[in-house]
Amino acid sequence: MNRTEKEQIVAELSHKLSDVKAAFIADYRGINVDQVTRLRRELLAAGVDYRVVKNSLLRLSAKGTQAEVLEGFCKGPTAIAMAGADVVAPAKILVKYADEIAAFELKAGMLDGKLIDAEGIKALSKLPSREELLAKALSSMNAPASNLVGTLAAIPRSLVQVLNAIGQSKAA
Repeated sequence: MNRTEKEQIVAELSHKLSDVKAAFIADYRGINVDQVTRLRRELLAAGVDYRVVKNSLLRLSAKGTQAEVLEGFCKGPTAIAMAGADVVAPAKILVKYADEIAAFELKAGMLDGKLIDAEGIKALSKLPSREELLAKALSSMNAPASNLVGTLAAIPRSLVQVLNAIGQSKAA
């Protein structure tokens, strides 16, 4: 890899790292091609950019971005997963693979410029996903309207039941 290629990689990574909400670093040493392919596919489906990066290039890319906190973890084989809007989905996928594959080890992560360790990533993976949270919020906002409709519908229903009961008693 020549100097211009390295500069392009640093510029591209730096741009991506300045835009992401979260980034996770892992040691991928010891996992086979099939496992990496499955991991990449799952992360890509979740909208996550996953790359194997040279540590020196990652350190240069992180300078001046919120991912600078990850600089101390750039040792040994390093793969980085960069997440945009949904930070829980990649954490869930990475933790799942770290549990399945003993060789795949989560080093650290960055969430909104703050450093989180491997345990923090595991805790993040236990949170509900963005879609689940949106569904719960929508359900909470919809509940008062549904209750109001039910209450308003109960008044005519009760009137009809009373009139029906009066009609039945007069018929008997």
